[in-house]
Amino acid sequence: MSVSNPTLITFVIYIAAMVLIGLMAYRSTNNLSDYILGGRSLGSVVTALSAGASDMSGWLLMGLPGAIYMSGLSESWIAIGLIVGAYLNWLFVAGRLRVQTEHNGDALTLPDYFSSRFEDKSGLLRIISAVVILVFFTIYCASGIVAGARLFESTFGMSYETALWAGAAATIAYTFVGGFLAVSWTDTVQATLMIFALILTPIIVLLATGGVDTTFLAIEAKNPDNFNMLKNTTFIGVISLMGWGLGYFGQPHILARFMAADSVKSIANARRISMTWMILCLGGTVAVGFFGIAYFSAHPEVAGPVNENHERVFIELAKLLFNPWIAGVLLSAILAAVMSTLSCQLLVCSSALTEDFYKTFLRKNASQVELVWVGRAMVLLVALIAIAMAANPNNRVLGLVSYAWAGFGAAFGPVVLISVIWKHMTRNGALAGILVGAITVIVWKHFALLGLYEIIPGFIFASLAIYIVSKLGAPTAGMVERFDAAEKDYNLNK
Repeated sequence: MSVSNPTLITFVIYIAAMVLIGLMAYRSTNNLSDYILGGRSLGSVVTALSAGASDMSGWLLMGLPGAIYMSGLSESWIAIGLIVGAYLNWLFVAGRLRVQTEHNGDALTLPDYFSSRFEDKSGLLRIISAVVILVFFTIYCASGIVAGARLFESTFGMSYETALWAGAAATIAYTFVGGFLAVSWTDTVQATLMIFALILTPIIVLLATGGVDTTFLAIEAKNPDNFNMLKNTTFIGVISLMGWGLGYFGQPHILARFMAADSVKSIANARRISMTWMILCLGGTVAVGFFGIAYFSAHPEVAGPVNENHERVFIELAKLLFNPWIAGVLLSAILAAVMSTLSCQLLVCSSALTEDFYKTFLRKNASQVELVWVGRAMVLLVALIAIAMAANPNNRVLGLVSYAWAGFGAAFGPVVLISVIWKHMTRNGALAGILVGAITVIVWKHFALLGLYEIIPGFIFASLAIYIVSKLGAPTAGMVERFDAAEKDYNLNK
């Protein structure tokens, strides 16, 4: 690897820019609210692109194109499910959660919100939800580190072990220094880079394979079933892929963007921007994997790395078809996808440890400066654990993400969704929902029951548990009063 390598230089410039943004955000970080939620100051553009970028991890440019490359359009059901789920999350949860968190003790984290919304004096709801965040997010962080390591490994010929540390270092640096503002500002840059890469790459691949007609004929010649949306799938298989959309209601790193918006009025505009960005990105991702089938059938002599690991399809196409400087920018988009999600996850874990354990149980009167530095220390701690979990080079990005996504979607999704639309939900109902959702995912995953993605039974059983247990009790007058005030505020300002 030469130091004059254009791709290396592009990566270094990109990483330096992200760390510089982190240093700028450092100057605006004065207290824990700034570090965790950016002082609730995000406008609609930053809210929209930050929510999108934090959601679409290395999975967007590695896991999904690889799945499409291997199996054809039958894997695109997952993209359809995600688009529907994301839209419903923006529509029903985003604005309401923004006002509910403000009316319930100006909550900074999900456990903080649950604790205030349901007047949980015991701290049990806060502890259990914080533990769920730490368990599933550490797995999620590991998936991001695996994706970053794969990128550095295949781009620069590093060993997996070296690539592991190289891929994680920059993200840890700017998250550690700048907190939520650094993460949100860098997300906006990263979202722009990702959409550029995912619109340009499929167009160039299409041109390289001879245009639309030639490309489609080559894909059909490879396997006519590549066009079949129902290839090798069943009703349960399609439902499982579509079920990914349910996960949006419970992802703490996405919900944090709603909580940090400067006002409810910003949400509607942010929804339009975010959904446009998401549809273009997912369309580009499917096209990269699909057109890649035609390219590598026509050029089997360069297909070795992709046949060895199909998640490299975007990486190899960028390296083969573009000038090294442009390839460097495109490959930086993968790093952007990895860094944007990993940074959000590290910050949410740090927030849970700092706000929901350290401040609540250990140091109630800790100063803001102390809490910010504890938050930074927690970023390092979670990152080191995730790096240790990612040390197995046989890890697949999509497998790790699917487990963590299901865990959050089932444990928190029903609780968040029902808590912002139904005022009769109780503390015991919330507790039952989190426990039933998380346990169902773990048990269902272990036994692989019916071949159904574990988020679906998890979400259904958690919703039933919330309803049944809430009906056995009643919310306090204070809970109903705050809910009504927040709902009135939302309807006046949406």
